[in-house]
Amino acid sequence: MVFAGLAAAEVSRKLPETLSGNGSRKHGGSRLATSTTERLDQLAIDTIRTLAMDAVQKANSGHPGTPMALAPLAYYLWGRQLRFDPRAPEWPDRDRFVLSNGHASMLLYAMLHLTGYDLSLDDIKKFRQFESKTPGHPERGHTPGVEVTTGPLGQGFANAVGMAIAEQMLASRFNRPGHPIVDHHTFVIAGDGCLMEGISYEAASLAGHLGLGKLICYYDDNHISIAGSTQLTFTEDVAARFRAAGWHTTRVEDVNDRSALAEATEEARAETNRPSLILVQSVIGYGSPNRAGTKEAHGEALGEEEVRLTKRVYGWPEDAQFLVPEEARAKFREFGERGQAQHRAWEERMAAYRQAFPKEAAEFDRIMSRRLPENWEQACQVEVPEKPEATRSSGGRILQRLAAAVPELVGGSADLDPSTKTFLKESPNFSLEHRDGRNIQYGVREHAMGAIVNGIAAHGGLRPFGATFFVFSDYMRPTIRLAAISHLPSIFVFTHDSIGLGEDGPTHEPIEHLASFRAMPNVHVIRPADARETGEAWVAALRRAEGPTLLVLSRQNLPQLKRDRSTLGGEEGAVRGGYILQECSTGSPELVLLASGSEVSVALEAANRLEASGKRVRVVSLPSWELFERQDPNYRTAVLGPATLPRVSIEAGATLGWERYLGPNGIAIGVDRFGASAPGETVMKELGVTADRVVDAATKLLA
Repeated sequence: MVFAGLAAAEVSRKLPETLSGNGSRKHGGSRLATSTTERLDQLAIDTIRTLAMDAVQKANSGHPGTPMALAPLAYYLWGRQLRFDPRAPEWPDRDRFVLSNGHASMLLYAMLHLTGYDLSLDDIKKFRQFESKTPGHPERGHTPGVEVTTGPLGQGFANAVGMAIAEQMLASRFNRPGHPIVDHHTFVIAGDGCLMEGISYEAASLAGHLGLGKLICYYDDNHISIAGSTQLTFTEDVAARFRAAGWHTTRVEDVNDRSALAEATEEARAETNRPSLILVQSVIGYGSPNRAGTKEAHGEALGEEEVRLTKRVYGWPEDAQFLVPEEARAKFREFGERGQAQHRAWEERMAAYRQAFPKEAAEFDRIMSRRLPENWEQACQVEVPEKPEATRSSGGRILQRLAAAVPELVGGSADLDPSTKTFLKESPNFSLEHRDGRNIQYGVREHAMGAIVNGIAAHGGLRPFGATFFVFSDYMRPTIRLAAISHLPSIFVFTHDSIGLGEDGPTHEPIEHLASFRAMPNVHVIRPADARETGEAWVAALRRAEGPTLLVLSRQNLPQLKRDRSTLGGEEGAVRGGYILQECSTGSPELVLLASGSEVSVALEAANRLEASGKRVRVVSLPSWELFERQDPNYRTAVLGPATLPRVSIEAGATLGWERYLGPNGIAIGVDRFGASAPGETVMKELGVTADRVVDAATKLLA
């Protein structure tokens, strides 16, 4: 065993003493580690620790303390528990690992590098640098082996609940006696901050209720947060809280005791009807003589002198940076090679499955490759009703057809499916008794719902949606943002989309929400105007593979629009984001009315009145700015007309943003105040979202 030419005996830690809470050596009672295996294990663990310290110190930014503390847990997990193949990070039956306390990213990056993922030592040296593979917090799709984007605390924990649900759904659908092709666990590491955040308890409550026995969370109970001791704010009995939520709990008194970690983990694996929380005691900044056990070890570089002192404690060459001893590297690569062997064994099982169940195997391959079934889009071509219909009701009818056409479509609402019309009628609820259920009853847990939807999407094999009222998207904003950052194809169905919902009043009437989500990068917002556009909106949502889609639907009934399919974009409609719904009766337009959703019918009424008075008016339906912006510039110009053409926008929400389409001679009609409690038509009239107001504005523009 050699460190850069030095004999191992000169530099390897002899594991004699334990470390006290302040990182100093404490003699007495601990036995010396004498076996070669123990020394090699400790060498590997200290390699994780020193890589983390060096990367944070070089960046002069980051969180070294938790990787230093949890290195034994990571070493145990990758070495004894996780099934993974670094050469095939997307292997469908791999175990999922989530680092919920994403600020400890160097713990994950060290393990990915050491076990053989496509993450080099040079990448580690570029920690927290522009466009490196090692950003400050883990990002899905950016670094091989990162399952979900974490950093906002609690999000990863809730993502893991979604992954565990997905595993059970897929296992129920595809496994056959003697052919378990879906059989893996979801492991999470979470910290105090994760469990302080409300989203974690929302998700934990649901996970316990659903009996997700293949979900195992290690809680890093280190008693330190960024402000100081958790005694400041967090003194509850966490284990009791989780037991009350239906979890199995156990405790490991010292994270350095790998035998205790093994015993607790095997106990958790044996518990098949309850998720497990393993409370693990650790010392943040373990080994640092002056920082261990303190808040200063949490979120800043240790400093060059403290790094040297800590390496001295470990028995490490004090001036060596980013040192990976060859024997340690070989040990870690054994973990990766074992995972590759497990992957090959699964491939053999899959081959036997394909022979015994060719139809099911073909379907499994299809959904895991994210290919939609043939002719699925026909399900979105619903019969247009003769009477006015709310787009939430149109969406409900479409969803039933889609459920039959797209069997991987799963989802639910936050205790609102009678109102959002999102219950899949031909399927039971997902539960401990019905793992085949495609309906997920989230309860009043919007924040967790969003993150669980993201976790299902990240797992692969299913297309999830979550539904609630549009105004309650406020509870879900962090999860939608993370779906956008992660390029996850999550679908969110938001009904009760405007002041048109009426009597529930301003607490339930969204005003600023359309504008705020349109400002969020990589989010597609679609607000259809009738049943036909709603079907096209679902087509666009399911076609999308690189980010979340928001379907924003009305509570109130809307007229079915007469579309001239010969107009520009009229054949595809909402799929293109914007199109000419109605052209002026003669000649070229002298005015363009732009609207989305329920206000398109208002624009049509105003246009017809203006046409009757001799004006030439074009009506453009613009259900999705994002889809419209993806169209060819020539198409967009042709739909909107010349920039000098007067334009009026109509939308029952904040006017912010419409200026991009109005040009120098435009007027935005909208609602830049909170709503009111009254019948929807009354609120619309009193707040000026009417054809009368549109006609008045247009007349002034054309005067």
